Amino acid sequence: MTDPTPLAQRDLVPLLFGHAAFQQLNAFCELGLAELLSERPGLTGAQVAEALRLPPRSADVLLLGATALRLTVKDGDRYRNARLVTEWIDDGLWSNLRDIVEFQARIAYAPAAEYVDSLRNGENLGLRHFAGDTRDLYSRLAGTPGLEELFYRGMNSWSRVSNPVLVRGVDYSGVRRILDVGGGGALNAIELARTHPHLRVTVLDRPSALDVAAENIGHAGLSDRIDTYAADIFEDDYPAGYDCHLFAHQLVIWSPEQNKRLLGKSLRALDPGGRTLVFNAFTDDDGGGPLYTALDGVYFTTLPFESSTIYPWSAYEGWLRELGYASQRRVTLETWTPHGVVEGHKSASAG
Repeated sequence: MTDPTPLAQRDLVPLLFGHAAFQQLNAFCELGLAELLSERPGLTGAQVAEALRLPPRSADVLLLGATALRLTVKDGDRYRNARLVTEWIDDGLWSNLRDIVEFQARIAYAPAAEYVDSLRNGENLGLRHFAGDTRDLYSRLAGTPGLEELFYRGMNSWSRVSNPVLVRGVDYSGVRRILDVGGGGALNAIELARTHPHLRVTVLDRPSALDVAAENIGHAGLSDRIDTYAADIFEDDYPAGYDCHLFAHQLVIWSPEQNKRLLGKSLRALDPGGRTLVFNAFTDDDGGGPLYTALDGVYFTTLPFESSTIYPWSAYEGWLRELGYASQRRVTLETWTPHGVVEGHKSASAG
């Protein structure tokens, strides 16, 4: 593969100071600068310092970082939010970005320092930063006050930011009932039901996760069309009577063998002619990117499970063919994240 943009010396700046760029973004969010400039655009540095109760020097450093990173725009001696920040605030998405940034700051950031050792040992050594002796992030977070709630809040926010391809890119005109396998807090189920009024959705997950799902479903006013089913996604049979199964952000957690086990269970339980949807981020098949998945690989290497990774599109398609799915299809949208859907279709004549 030809390199179209060779590395230049100026490209070293974001590489050497990437950690500092994130801390500038984190401060921008945590200190509430975006909200302040949304309510009071055109403040001076001194006014920002007074409003945020910061020493003048601190406000100067914060505003320099925000402006250099294009989060804010400086006109003379006055500051306003960048257009994208304003759009996200107006669209109600800014709170989701804040959740994601808090997730990165409190869960992913410090463990990323274990990346080199995790590569050398083939283990998710970022778990050292959380109390416990289990080998996965999820059980460790359950024993840390506040972090499990933050984890699911962050995951829900990632889903809201990335799921347009799932909600609007997939054709659901021929689908009746969806089984959302490992559906957690039911965010995707709720968005699907809202957007496609003919759909009925069941969220399958552990009982503890379903408590949150039931609360969210009730708040959304969709209890008549979304229900829950308590089960272990590996050990328990999937209920019959569904013509669509959804694995959302699930198959980046497990090994290829575990993923094939889940996809095989889905194929056996699906109605004839049904389909399995795999929704998550993907790596390019040529191994050259995208940048999002390359950087997110640090999190998957250091934290969730020892085998967690972002797989290429072709890996899922190969597993589906191997397991006996009749056909596969990729679904993409032009978005800033590399999320998409791989559909695996079960033969209409299959039992």
